[in-house]
Amino acid sequence: MNAKIEAAAAEALGRARDRLLALQDERGVWKGELETNVTMDAEDLMLRQFLDIPDRGIAARAGNWVRSQQRPDGGWSIYHGGDDDLNATIEAWVALRLAGDPPDAAHMKRAQEVALDLGGIERSRVFTRIWLALFGQWSWDDLPALPPEVILLPKWFPLNIYDFASWARQTIVPLCVVASYRPARSLGFETHVLRTGMRREEKLPLSSWGGRFQALDRFLHMHERHPIGPLRSASRKLCAEWILRRQESDGCFGGIQPPWVYSIMALHLMGYPLDHPAIAKAISGLETFAVEDRDLRRLEACQSPVWDTCLALVALRDAGVAPDHPAMLSGARYLLDEEVRVQGDWAVRRPDLAPGGWAFEFQNDNYPDVDDTAEVILALRGTAADREEVDGAVQRAVDWTFGMQCADGGFAAFDVDNTRGLCEELPFCDFGEVIDPPSADVTAHTLEMLAAEGLADDPRAVRARDWLLRAQEPDGSWFGRWGANYIYGTGAVVPALIDAGLPADHPSIRHAVRWLLDHQAEDGGWGEDLRSYDDPRIAGTGTPTPSQTAWALLALLAAGERGGAVERGIGWLVEHQRADGNWDEEPFTGTGFPGDFYIRYHMYRLNFPVMALGRYLARRT
Repeated sequence: MNAKIEAAAAEALGRARDRLLALQDERGVWKGELETNVTMDAEDLMLRQFLDIPDRGIAARAGNWVRSQQRPDGGWSIYHGGDDDLNATIEAWVALRLAGDPPDAAHMKRAQEVALDLGGIERSRVFTRIWLALFGQWSWDDLPALPPEVILLPKWFPLNIYDFASWARQTIVPLCVVASYRPARSLGFETHVLRTGMRREEKLPLSSWGGRFQALDRFLHMHERHPIGPLRSASRKLCAEWILRRQESDGCFGGIQPPWVYSIMALHLMGYPLDHPAIAKAISGLETFAVEDRDLRRLEACQSPVWDTCLALVALRDAGVAPDHPAMLSGARYLLDEEVRVQGDWAVRRPDLAPGGWAFEFQNDNYPDVDDTAEVILALRGTAADREEVDGAVQRAVDWTFGMQCADGGFAAFDVDNTRGLCEELPFCDFGEVIDPPSADVTAHTLEMLAAEGLADDPRAVRARDWLLRAQEPDGSWFGRWGANYIYGTGAVVPALIDAGLPADHPSIRHAVRWLLDHQAEDGGWGEDLRSYDDPRIAGTGTPTPSQTAWALLALLAAGERGGAVERGIGWLVEHQRADGNWDEEPFTGTGFPGDFYIRYHMYRLNFPVMALGRYLARRT
């Protein structure tokens, strides 16, 4: 180990550790902003308009934020440095009109031109056109039918709501109610300037599933014109009951924006007044997602306190912070209090499985996830929290995790065997991922946790290991479902396989190491552009970032690499550290839906470099 690099790394780690400790709040929580794109802010203003509760101050501050995110050519992207996105541009234009911007202002004319160049409203996604239909700016007849009677389909029937991923079913159920009322409220202005006038609906052959679903959609539209009254009423009532059963104590639905706003609208259309406890709590709860920064206001799509906290505890453990340090104990206390002890939607496929595990958000007991659960267990084991309490929570979580293993041996985030590909063929499913199949990153985190619990030789863990070996890409990398992208996947899988007993000279490990070394940037860092989700040919390439550099280093260190590549990567982290111990990271490195929705986790730029620096120094020779 280079003594100069080692000394610089130790100093950088000390600064980063101190910065991380300072960011913990009085509850023991670490929570960074979860930044997405301006559609969150646009839809917040449209929701207020729909409910007739506009707020000039909120609209002005949201407008400032949306305006600040406009690209020089006039459009909006869905991630930093991305290309113009049609849906974001249309929704941002509407938001600025709601904020009072005149349509003939220069920035609005540029936005209009970008929207038209990209195909206009006619080419926008179904969700954007649904928002416009709510205000009479698009015909409900020209949207895919969403009958609430879908709630009546039994759990064994193809395309029942539980065939969809947790986030999709939570959105679809309230949307079915909203669409059944076909509302058209006042927007206060017209959006026709964003239309090209060219309707180019592609008709698919009946020999394809897409064509068959188009035919089914035509039939459902006939049904929508003449629904069976009692059946429609009963379906809406069941949907409302389904929605209300899943409301959390803070008013949220699923802890994420889409089902939250659609659930509010669905209940309101069914006659629930705005002062009804469920709606009032939901509306006030949304305000906790607002980030106010002087004269700017933006809305988080979700919040990540459990995820941020468990990663921070793992990072501090790697940095050498004592298990009984007050920050470690208070962080563990928070996580232990967040254990999920009730059955959620996952129990539809696993009715006899006892609850356990953790969710991602402050409140989301209906949807704990395997990924958070694995990382929380690793975090708790690094603290000196009450051993009996930790052992009990961990045992319940391990049992629950094993029960969530998919038939092929892998692990998905929220559900078991949620892989029905037909869901993706439905006409309204153009908003991102709608199923939740096993992924390399979730399976890797789970295997790493199981190995840490001494269960690497358990047949179920061996099946997970074998799943990962089968999932390796031909070039040696692994696809990253929940982080960007192949660097994230590879950075998760290699340490897990090593911890599970795979030797560092195993062909799969060496293949992965070669891929990482081949994709190191000249300056020593690693970066991957989000465009790699659409074009795998650019996998592993892009502007280096702190989090992605750390992910690559975690893999190389686990594989036993000690050479110049590792030291150059450590040097990159040292060189790019800020004086306050943190790092700058403008690119988005988190993933919601590959190709459609991306996340900038503000804690990633600190948590993962601390892990990498700590593990580098722990392996000094």
